[in-house]
Amino acid sequence: MRAHRIHPYRIIYVCVHKQNGELTLSAACILDWIQAWIQASLDEKSQSQSYVNTGSASQKARREMEERRSIGRDQGQQQHGNGRAVPIADGDVIEMEAAAASTVPSSSRQQGDDGAGGVQGPRWKRFLAYVGPGFLISMAYLDPSNLQTDLQAGYSHRYELLWVLLFGFIFVLIIQSLAAKLGIVTGRHLAELCMSEYPKHVRYALWFFAELGVIAATIPGVLGTALAYNMVLDLPFWAGLLICAATIILLLGLQSYGVRKVEFMIAVFMLIMASCFFIELSHVNPPMNELIEGLFIPRLNGHYAISDAVALISALVVPHNLFLHSSLVSSRKLPSSSEAVKDASMFFLLENAFALFLALVINVAIVSLSGTVCADNLSLDDTNTCSTLTLKSASILFKNVLGRPRSFVYGLALLASGQSCAVVTTYSGQYIMQGFSGMRVCIIYLFAPCLTMVPTLIICGIGGALRVRQLINIAAIILSFVLPFALVPLLKFSSCCSMIGPYKNSTCITRVSWILSVVIIGINTYFFCTTFVSWLVYSDLPSSVSCEIEVAEVPIQDNKDEDLALHC
Repeated sequence: MRAHRIHPYRIIYVCVHKQNGELTLSAACILDWIQAWIQASLDEKSQSQSYVNTGSASQKARREMEERRSIGRDQGQQQHGNGRAVPIADGDVIEMEAAAASTVPSSSRQQGDDGAGGVQGPRWKRFLAYVGPGFLISMAYLDPSNLQTDLQAGYSHRYELLWVLLFGFIFVLIIQSLAAKLGIVTGRHLAELCMSEYPKHVRYALWFFAELGVIAATIPGVLGTALAYNMVLDLPFWAGLLICAATIILLLGLQSYGVRKVEFMIAVFMLIMASCFFIELSHVNPPMNELIEGLFIPRLNGHYAISDAVALISALVVPHNLFLHSSLVSSRKLPSSSEAVKDASMFFLLENAFALFLALVINVAIVSLSGTVCADNLSLDDTNTCSTLTLKSASILFKNVLGRPRSFVYGLALLASGQSCAVVTTYSGQYIMQGFSGMRVCIIYLFAPCLTMVPTLIICGIGGALRVRQLINIAAIILSFVLPFALVPLLKFSSCCSMIGPYKNSTCITRVSWILSVVIIGINTYFFCTTFVSWLVYSDLPSSVSCEIEVAEVPIQDNKDEDLALHC
């Protein structure tokens, strides 16, 4: 028997009883449910006109059906023993499949697994109801900032730093699973919890740093999109900026049709990136044995290996993803029973692991592409291009080595990376503003994108196409500074018994999460200090300021060196 398709917000419960250690269906409960279903259908059909006008008849029929269903569960428990309710949901439409339940003889109903499986529905179907948020989260690790870092790491160290990506994505999976579980258990996202749990001055400070992180994460996406339009369509940089902003507003309009439309669009962008880089990689054919060694054997050889590894790991963990992931899980119909909450957490974990694995494969392809191309016998100009590899110069390199069509493919991948990154960061800004401010959704939809895009466009317009690398580095510095203000509240709430109650993580997971978080915060602090000081020393600041900073940083060995430093 296949039940009719019902209202998306109504959940059908089927009674299952436990007998001799196995789960079987309760015949009495099924008969009562069928009777209640038929009676409710007749009531709804006879009173459909009044339901259209006031909706009272439907509510009354729903209450009556719930009462009959509860009576049937009580009778089933009295006759057969322990019983439990199993919710079944597949996203937008909730269905129940019990084709085998009505035809299975009584002797075979005691097998338990078949009966329970028929009641619960296919596991893969329930898993598909939770697929989607992981793709939005994974795009933060495929943005132009990560793309530039991967290209430079591939040239400098070939495949030796691939293990950094692997361990970095394992850490990201652990942290993002905490954010998802927090949203599932509490029904609120991280911004709402910060607003309700912290005092006034603290929560406004957290809001400021969260918005600052969103703007810093949007800058690389906008810059990459503008450069991609220049490569693919020969548009000027300023025109690419305006088209990027207009496209962001247009694509965010899809959320009015449901969050799944946004998730599908981002998944398409991700697949475009994967296809483009795999096409490039198939042309250069990197050695697989060196790739595998680089993934699983930690090494830090060569000049600046530690700093490049720090840059790789710092580009992976971004603060706005913690707010976004805890928000996206609320877009699903979250269960209330203990077993269903555990299933939902597991499904979100598997879905996020799959999306992060795909992002890891794409990052490995980028590093391998750069390392293989720059390792071949190149001309002097191409060698110089590899030494200062950026998003713009990579296009020139691929054009010289692989041909113009390959350069166009790279531009298409950069366009998918930048546009999707800008959409996701702006989208997360809406949740952050809604959680901290409590404003109406219609106001958030209008004001939040402007708060993110206007400063981003001003910064990118002032920097221009010649300072793309410097702007991306500054954005990375800001993100490394902002990360603790989102990561520490997440760990605090995830470890709080009063917040998530019986779903509190085990002591082992809690300790591992705190240890890894302290390590990543320390790495980001090191990256922030070294990069910020280097930027001050080699920036276009007034010569007196730059010289004073350089003298304070570099030990002066004799008076001659001091004179040279002061007159730089």
